[in-house]
Amino acid sequence: MTTAVQPSADHPAGPPSGDGPGPSAAAVLLAAVRGNLRQYGMIIALAAIVVLFQIWTGNALLLPNNVSNIVQQNSYILILAMGMMIVIVAGHIDLSVGSLAAFTGAVAAVLMVQHHLHWLSALLLCLLIGAAAGAWQGFWIAYVGIPSFIVTLAGMLLFRGATQIVLAGQSLSPFPGPFQNLAQGFLPEAGPYTRYHNPTLLIGLVVVAGLLLRERRDRRRRAAHGLEVLPRSLWLAKCAAITAAVAVFTLTLASYHGVPVVLLLMCVLLLGLGFVMRDAVVGRHVYALGGNRAAARLSGVRDGRVTFLVFVTMGVLAALAGCVYAARLNAGTPQAGINFELEAIAAAFIGGASMSGGIGTVFGAVTGALVLGVLNNGMSLVGIGTDHQQVIKGLVLLAAVGFDVWNKRRTGT
Repeated sequence: MTTAVQPSADHPAGPPSGDGPGPSAAAVLLAAVRGNLRQYGMIIALAAIVVLFQIWTGNALLLPNNVSNIVQQNSYILILAMGMMIVIVAGHIDLSVGSLAAFTGAVAAVLMVQHHLHWLSALLLCLLIGAAAGAWQGFWIAYVGIPSFIVTLAGMLLFRGATQIVLAGQSLSPFPGPFQNLAQGFLPEAGPYTRYHNPTLLIGLVVVAGLLLRERRDRRRRAAHGLEVLPRSLWLAKCAAITAAVAVFTLTLASYHGVPVVLLLMCVLLLGLGFVMRDAVVGRHVYALGGNRAAARLSGVRDGRVTFLVFVTMGVLAALAGCVYAARLNAGTPQAGINFELEAIAAAFIGGASMSGGIGTVFGAVTGALVLGVLNNGMSLVGIGTDHQQVIKGLVLLAAVGFDVWNKRRTGT
């Protein structure tokens, strides 16, 4: 039971502005970190891993060509991790995404290589197939009531077998150049000659402006509703850190070939899915179902419809990831997609998802996928074998889930 604090000289009335007397800056910062331990913890861990491997590899990790390589190599896992985070937040799991990605990549290969269909038409058909596959699984889960683990396990076997049938056990290649650019291409150069890629610099400026405007808007909203905000000095330091991080990343990409096409695609997905989960009604319903399904039903949430839409979304993202992976390989292969579902699930949990559902963000999933991607790349650069890499990634996943359990006990949730 809390006791109301009466306005006085020590506790003035009105919303905290962050500019007047009050707790020290260090105390406010510590409280903010503790209150957002899941989010900040993984960002700090990612930064620590980057610094570690940057030193360990003799500054090779953050070379411009390697940064682009990390983005392109892990693009399909990043796409799958965004969808898997939504599925886990809703209180479910999807074991079929790797097999579905392989199947849609195989279909894309058959359409373009054997039937010479235009690459854009083939891509759209594959996305429709992914939506149909997600709807098929979502129907059994949402309206029949079969657990998602069983339905998607069956889907994993079904789509893996269908991949073998479609490709007849053989790889198909090559793909048209524009389709390959989906995973391998870069934004074209434009403007006068400079030492850097001009469109990338422009995009970096737009991103910085957008992030700073959002920070300013969120600060004003919190202050208007009487919520605690960071002192102005700490808030300005946060804005400066955001600007510096984006500037370094932008200059790194701009000094090579510029922004990879697949990075633009992932940014669009991150913004769109982030908006839906944070601000749209259906996103709040997903969190409500994952947090307490019975209470959500009593509140009028149509759990069947929401669950169905979650799996349709996951199906589309799995299809997109399958096409991106096929475009990177420049081939549709029966062995594609193996263990993709495990990588996506690991990325979601490392990024802050809760085993019990109802907790997690799309940005957190991206952070978790980047942790795995940097680990893979850094360990390869220093010559650590794949067998030891699997051991290390398993320990990282165990630590992330253990951290989630500890954090729940700490906060009493």
